[in-house]
Amino acid sequence: MNKLLSLCFLGILLSACNAQTEPPAAPKLIRGVSFVATRNAITEEIVQPLLNYNANYVAVHPYGFMRDLENPAVIHNSERQWWGERVDGTTATIETFQSKGLKVMLKPQIWIGRGIYTGTIDMPDDSRWDTLEVTYEKFILDYAQVAQNTNAAMFCIGTELESFVAARPEFWNRLIQKIQAIYKGKLTYAGNWDSYKNVPFWDQMDYIGVDAYFPISDQKTPDISSAMEGWRKWMVELSSLSRKHDKKILFAEYGYVSADYAGKEPWLTADETRESNEEAQKHLLQAQYDLVWKQDWFAGGFLWKHHSEYGRRGFEKTFTPQDKLAQKTVSDAYGAMKSKE
Repeated sequence: MNKLLSLCFLGILLSACNAQTEPPAAPKLIRGVSFVATRNAITEEIVQPLLNYNANYVAVHPYGFMRDLENPAVIHNSERQWWGERVDGTTATIETFQSKGLKVMLKPQIWIGRGIYTGTIDMPDDSRWDTLEVTYEKFILDYAQVAQNTNAAMFCIGTELESFVAARPEFWNRLIQKIQAIYKGKLTYAGNWDSYKNVPFWDQMDYIGVDAYFPISDQKTPDISSAMEGWRKWMVELSSLSRKHDKKILFAEYGYVSADYAGKEPWLTADETRESNEEAQKHLLQAQYDLVWKQDWFAGGFLWKHHSEYGRRGFEKTFTPQDKLAQKTVSDAYGAMKSKE
């Protein structure tokens, strides 16, 4: 009996030693895709193309609409909006994705009439600030409740609102507390590439979210090595902020249009002066995967963006990789990351 006990103890000891010497599993990167809301009810068939990217996350984007800066009320959950942008459609969309094994970041965003950039929001008087704050809070808290009800993995509290954040810090601190009282999952905010360093509440977030439209290359069709070189200075900046706050960097959005000079000003859509260029999009994405996505301070990101409606025109020269060379680039890169987990 004593011999048997000794052998059992030896087996347990060897197992423990082996467990200690095995290398730790690689952390799971967020291999995300941003999904454009649907006009009508989502179907399970719509999910398959996202799985084909080897994605493990999807970002869902319900919108609130502001007429202009003179009329700052944020309108949301309106019958005039697409089904997928309303509370009921957003809820059903999240649940459909989750049923297929995809985790969700819920990322409600503002759209201002005539395409005015959200980062320039600034009110001339307290009355209009009050209107904006009350309606934005309602917008965000409604979707924080959706995130909690659906057990969404992550919630993004705002996107590219640098002037609003800088001008009204007390509002944002109160809003974060109210969100945390409702939603118990991970939080982030999507700071734009040129202003994310100035966000004052990173310590209250789980991830430092960046919309990663960094200028990388002035070339019409950059090769992968030159695109990687263009990332060097931005990586120093990103890693420094990650260390400062002891939080990983998440690309809340990343991507490039399939057009000439796609790496020069990546936030711009391509106009008629730029020719279609799928190679540029492909090389810029591959360079990012080969360099940025291998850093220990990096949590992953959400590709901008995927449309469910293949019948729509206008995919040429846009951000989506659908039916382009970059579609395979994304699926191969995400697949390689998946295989290392």
